[in-house]
Amino acid sequence: DLPEKYGVIPWTRDEQALCTDKVRYVGDAIAAVAAVDEETAVRAARAIVVEYQDLVAVLDVETAARTGDTPESKVNDAARHGNITKRVELSFGDVTGNLAASDVKLEASFFFQGTTHAAIEPHCALATVEGDVLTVWSATQVPHYLHRELAAVLGMSPARIRVIQPPVGGAFGGKSEPFDLEFVVARLALMTGRPVKCLYTREEVFYAHRGRHPMHMRYALGADNTGHIKAVQAAIDIDGGAYASFGMITAFYAGQLLTGPVGFDSYAFTATRYYTNKPACGPKRGHGSVQPRFALEVLLDMLAQRVGVDPMELRKRNFAGEHVTLVNGQKLGSSGLVECLDAVARASGWGARRGKLPRGRGLGVASSMYISGTNYPVYPNDMPQSGVMVRLDRSGRVTVFSGTSDIGQGSDSMLATVAAEELGARLGDVRVVTGDTDLTPVDLGAYSSRITLMAGLAAQEAMRSLRHTVQRAVAQHWNR
Repeated sequence: DLPEKYGVIPWTRDEQALCTDKVRYVGDAIAAVAAVDEETAVRAARAIVVEYQDLVAVLDVETAARTGDTPESKVNDAARHGNITKRVELSFGDVTGNLAASDVKLEASFFFQGTTHAAIEPHCALATVEGDVLTVWSATQVPHYLHRELAAVLGMSPARIRVIQPPVGGAFGGKSEPFDLEFVVARLALMTGRPVKCLYTREEVFYAHRGRHPMHMRYALGADNTGHIKAVQAAIDIDGGAYASFGMITAFYAGQLLTGPVGFDSYAFTATRYYTNKPACGPKRGHGSVQPRFALEVLLDMLAQRVGVDPMELRKRNFAGEHVTLVNGQKLGSSGLVECLDAVARASGWGARRGKLPRGRGLGVASSMYISGTNYPVYPNDMPQSGVMVRLDRSGRVTVFSGTSDIGQGSDSMLATVAAEELGARLGDVRVVTGDTDLTPVDLGAYSSRITLMAGLAAQEAMRSLRHTVQRAVAQHWNR
């Protein structure tokens, strides 16, 4: 019933809501049952008999790297070469020369185990059909992208589909793409004309996954005798699971987000994401950057010990600065690294306590950075990435309409606060309507810490436009 392939990134549509020919991991969906009660549905599902033909199991990146050249060992047919989802190789500056000329050279290998989000609320979707309109309620953090993929998979006009995102009990990136349950409830509602709901168990959430990627990382670092970092070189193998998800982006983020707030003179990385026969990995808070950050921060501590410098002082010496362009071309705006380290040192008693605590206790330090709002939409288009509409009625009440997704981070409160501040209204007189594709302008969703930056600025512009309109009207009234 649902053969059309989908995926949040247009270039890697490699999933089906119900697999038609091949399952790629334990938990891959192949059939759906609807019934008037849960007990009947469970009995019907257990009555389904499936015959499987065993294929080569690819369960780690080492196996994935040497297989995929035969149909039996190829995890996903979307892979153009072997079992590789994406490979990124980038170099900035004379890494080889700087490593060779370094007074201190460090090499180490690291492994970061995969983790999952474990949000309090599991994935859940409910669909109804009224007239020719399909409405899907979903615990998603990307209503706009779900709306697009529902239209594509169901073969329906987007104008006939409404997606509503109610308050979500946590997401952290784990609900930032469509899932099979959303397509299934939609199809079953269209088939039966009845409301259909699907709620994952906690075990099923783990199968749906999209958690943090396991990464095998090999690093080389070169520095002078004062601890100034001359070069960093990385080779990263990423276990992506059975489907692409956001993996194309993960391969870039695994390298590109490492160059600040501690900077280096030169930098190179190779990141390879592989398909394996496990639940698909995807975006989890700090998507793609946490694992390499762990490796680098350990290397920085090793370097501090080697040159005899306090780990906090080493990070200060290599601070990339503020309002600078980093070695890989990224622009870094404000950064309070030095002030932050000083504050932490004072509050923790760093100088007096470090290295002097009882066995099994210790103090450590690490620094990191992440983007606030990716400047590139998941699918290429020149339309606004956030939009806000505002209505001011005769009672003085302000209503803000935004497609943003509040997943517990407080974005609805942020929009209300911006509106109140810009309009000079009381916060209690501001209402916020979000997460409904029928009522609100498009917003691309809650990810990459983007909502305050992008929707917040859109709200600010909308409120200022409204304020100027009101001011002109009042001025005209007073001067008549």
